[in-house]
Amino acid sequence: MRTFLLAVLISIAAFQVKAQSEPDIQAVIENQFDAFSKGDLERAYSYASPMIQTFFPTPDVFGQLVRRKYPMIWAPEKVTYLGLRHEGERLLERVQVIGTDGALSLFDYEVLKVDGLWRINGVFPVRVDGVGV
Repeated sequence: MRTFLLAVLISIAAFQVKAQSEPDIQAVIENQFDAFSKGDLERAYSYASPMIQTFFPTPDVFGQLVRRKYPMIWAPEKVTYLGLRHEGERLLERVQVIGTDGALSLFDYEVLKVDGLWRINGVFPVRVDGVGV
């Protein structure tokens, strides 16, 4: 009985952590979309993890890549958050993006906490039959 209660409490705690963190994660992603749409590369770059900032050493280099390879992220028509999940040690938010051309794309945003704040650690296109980037 004691083991069962402990398992229930752990499950409830895990659900509460997920429920509380999801809006914060979505806010970071949304803030980066907003920064890109306004051409504010410094702010968009600030939401990237240190690893991403190592790969792209300046906001301009980071912005050029996004603008060239992911125009739907640079200037989306509509963004929908489809859910947060764990894959091993990774925490991923699935995001549906409709570009200004009407094309639908799916991305997994990997997020992690850095100094107590959520940061984007990678954005991965998701291929689905009939949908993709």
